[in-house]
Amino acid sequence: MKFKYWIKAARLRTLPLAFSCILLSASLVLINQGNLSFKILLLTLTTTLLLQILSNFANDYGDAIKNADKNRIGEQRMVQSGKISKYQMKIAIVIFSILSLIIGFYLVFNVFQDEIFKILIFISLGVSAIVAAIKYTVGKSAYGYKAFGDLSVFIFFGIVGVIGSYYLFTKNFHWLTIPGALFTGFMSCGVLNLNNMRDYENDKKNNKLTLVVKMGIDKSKIYHFTLLVFSIISFISIVIYTNVYEYIFSIAPLFFIIRHMYFLNKHHSNNTLDSQLKTVALSCFCCSVLSLIIGLVIS
Repeated sequence: MKFKYWIKAARLRTLPLAFSCILLSASLVLINQGNLSFKILLLTLTTTLLLQILSNFANDYGDAIKNADKNRIGEQRMVQSGKISKYQMKIAIVIFSILSLIIGFYLVFNVFQDEIFKILIFISLGVSAIVAAIKYTVGKSAYGYKAFGDLSVFIFFGIVGVIGSYYLFTKNFHWLTIPGALFTGFMSCGVLNLNNMRDYENDKKNNKLTLVVKMGIDKSKIYHFTLLVFSIISFISIVIYTNVYEYIFSIAPLFFIIRHMYFLNKHHSNNTLDSQLKTVALSCFCCSVLSLIIGLVIS
């Protein structure tokens, strides 16, 4: 089995968006405390990496089982195309589930040590994240086929990703993580919505009930613009709160989001939607990275 097929199945282009919530959370720690444990940051990013690859493998497998990728637009899926067998992908899903648990356990025990109650809470969140990654498309009750994908993405790429990781870094909550969670959560929902708009016809044909299939393209575009506008407002509110002029530079990538909104309003072909996925995902990632870099420089 060629290694390149596994790289394609891992969908590395989705990783910057997965890392965004962790990096933004780390930048908020620097804003509020001025110091950050890089060991905990590395472990959190590693856990996120494993969970995202697990999610992509499970999605590839689940859609192939349901034959939902047969006429899809965009990158070819490895199980559907026969490049990776269903059995091999099932083994990979099991392996990455175990790896996610091991690294996640190590992370939680490093942070909380003998605080059993907190350990149990975060282990429960970790197990929930693994189950959510798999159940998105796998099984008869796959929630990605019942228009709950956006809610799951918002919870794990927003609330858990920012607020949860902030607590891992500091053992405290801070109100600034709320606009942080809204920013990465809404941006991530925007990427999913674009993906589902692109796949609208194919999903409808294969009875995959995404939010886009439920609402239709026109309402989905309104929903998309709403998500992005609130994302921009949320991020700017963080920058304003810092009251440090250097953080103004972190809003620069938002220009590409505004340009994307203008472009999408004029064009809406499937090829156009596919090309815009990278714009939204990388804009979110760049805002988070710039925030972290600026926080490191001034802290």
